[in-house]
Amino acid sequence: MIYNEKPWLKSYDPGVKEEISINENSIVDRFNKINKDFLNSPAAHFLGNTYNFEELMELADSFARCLADHNLTTGDVVAINLPNTIQYLIAIVGTIKAGCIVSGLSPLLSNDEIIFQLNDCKAKAIVTLDAIFEKKIFQISDKLQYLKFVITTNIVDFLPWYKRAIAKLLRKVPTGKVKSLSNKKVMTLKDLLISYPSSAPDIKIDQNTPAFLQYTGGTTGFPKGAVLTHGNVLANCFQLEEWVKMRWGEELILSGYPMFHAAGLTVALMGICFGCAQILIPDPRNVKYIINEYKTYKPTFIANVPTLYLMLLKETKFQKLDFSSLRVCVSAAAPFPVEGIKKFEEVIGKGKLIELYGMTETGPIQTMNPYMGLKKIGSVGLPFPSTNIKIVDLIDSKKELPIGDEGEILVSGPQVMKGYHNKEEETNKVLTYEDGQKWMHTGDIGKMDEDGYVYLVDRAKDMIIVGGFKVFSREVEDILYKHPAIEVCAIIGEPDINRPETETVKLYIQKSESCKDRIDSELKDDITAFARDKLSSYKVPKIIEFIDKIPLTSVGKVDKKALRLKK
Repeated sequence: MIYNEKPWLKSYDPGVKEEISINENSIVDRFNKINKDFLNSPAAHFLGNTYNFEELMELADSFARCLADHNLTTGDVVAINLPNTIQYLIAIVGTIKAGCIVSGLSPLLSNDEIIFQLNDCKAKAIVTLDAIFEKKIFQISDKLQYLKFVITTNIVDFLPWYKRAIAKLLRKVPTGKVKSLSNKKVMTLKDLLISYPSSAPDIKIDQNTPAFLQYTGGTTGFPKGAVLTHGNVLANCFQLEEWVKMRWGEELILSGYPMFHAAGLTVALMGICFGCAQILIPDPRNVKYIINEYKTYKPTFIANVPTLYLMLLKETKFQKLDFSSLRVCVSAAAPFPVEGIKKFEEVIGKGKLIELYGMTETGPIQTMNPYMGLKKIGSVGLPFPSTNIKIVDLIDSKKELPIGDEGEILVSGPQVMKGYHNKEEETNKVLTYEDGQKWMHTGDIGKMDEDGYVYLVDRAKDMIIVGGFKVFSREVEDILYKHPAIEVCAIIGEPDINRPETETVKLYIQKSESCKDRIDSELKDDITAFARDKLSSYKVPKIIEFIDKIPLTSVGKVDKKALRLKK
């Protein structure tokens, strides 16, 4: 029972409390506090325009009033199907103020995926781009069983008239025709905000009220909707404040995480809940735009997926930026190769990069490297305040493993979800109760060292069995990233047709620029020799395939599901 002793506490930064206290009843209480204290402070910078909290809250109140007047109330779901825009912030705040539940819906989903998610969460309203409306929502509207209200907008709708005119003239933004739908009301967001007064309904909600219905990535089977309550979200907010000492009204935040993803949603809420301005990035792949925004505003807090940081690192203009104002640089949602961390910190400053570990089901943050103290490269840090973690046997989850042993990571804390939406059986598989504590079975394989630092070894589903031996893909990938020919790589298990009980290690490689002209066969031999020198024989990839671009998810993670389906 060594994890009950909380070995991580000795590694906390001075002044970080062991437990947090949530002193607000709901996220709405927090919004109201910010609106009172930071009325004229900037809330968001979007495409060269600045919006203060007074503007944001007034527009959100009109949005909330409209939802209420269309009979949407506590427990009803509003899907937000937008890139990172000021409209997304308005919709988040307005939906929460109406007592409804926000469900992020990726603009990149296929028609079938949209139908599944909207019907699964029984969304009554959706906020979407006019281009998505024309190409997708209009085409599938008769299959959306519960949808009653469609709100459309264009990316440039809230920009000054001359910027809208230029954008349309140069055709720089996608547009679409908005038409009426049978049995569904269709309205533009601009008309909505003009038509309804800025008077949010007076609703009764508390920490147990669901606030967000965030869908998992669906790497195995259909996505599942994790129900996060007001209390879950507030807990993560207070934990983060305690950990990195968020400065109310002073931080300037830049993030490429899309808000429909748990990480992007957290960053967006963090900006609002601390009265801080955030720089909205509608296209995270546009690194030149991100660099220009950084140069213009000089953020103090940035958060991105490792692949985006590595893309930025390749840009000469990024390397020449002034990072003196940067206080915290968060990396999450995917492993950051050790060699990449070293190179990145040579540019931004040593000790500024902080890796964390989270998942949709845990609010989403559960561990983080210290803000001031020792950041162990390769570790995802220490359990947050009020958070307990233990490592258990992969077969018998009641058996705790000794410090240093690898097993499944279990997490307990106030940020752990209420459960999966309408999936009692799936919920019972991942949430168990012991000694009055709710434990989340993460499905991640990891270990904890004697100082309480957590290390991710692999996802359970990404573990490869070779002749009875376990191969952890992340371990192999971290070693291979040291080879100069590898820009991006991914390890998967290929079924062995001759031995169905085992798998073959397969390596996909996106070549680095310096090695793109090398002959594939020679490069394969070179990489194989490198792997044999660094790895046990059963871990050495037996199949190597070069690929122009390693597929990435909408968040920027390596998409191993796509690689497994690749023929």
